[in-house]
Amino acid sequence: MTEPMYPPGRVPQASELASILLDKAERDVVFTLRIRGDSLDLLSRYFQGFIERSLGSNGVDYGDHPLLRLFVESHGRELTEFVVNGLALSHQIDLKAFERFGGDSTHLLRADIWDSLRSYVESAEQHFMSGLGGLHDILAEVAALRPDAAGGGDG
Repeated sequence: MTEPMYPPGRVPQASELASILLDKAERDVVFTLRIRGDSLDLLSRYFQGFIERSLGSNGVDYGDHPLLRLFVESHGRELTEFVVNGLALSHQIDLKAFERFGGDSTHLLRADIWDSLRSYVESAEQHFMSGLGGLHDILAEVAALRPDAAGGGDG
């Protein structure tokens, strides 16, 4: 059983809690980088195109499997989330550093973000090409459903 956070009958009011949290801000508050808007859409469309090209280079198109479009869209979103979450985790700025930002430090941050973006996109691509539930699995499923495959189709 866990110990209560506050003594019995001594739960702080909202304003007191806000003050307690702000006292811990230098240790516990971080600002994270988040991709959104057109950039998020561009990243998602990039991964969908990447998956389509990967399937196409293996002779697979949308007519080969009834759920292929859903596969491409869901895996595109999954790879996009991998990149977005990786950036958020690797680019956390604590309160003191955020308050110090100024001058040319944003240019340095842009270079760091660019490098991280490239790295996470490449990692997502490699994971899709070799990982469970990725390209290998869908190619095997499509091959099994093709009419000329043993046990596949209506014959």
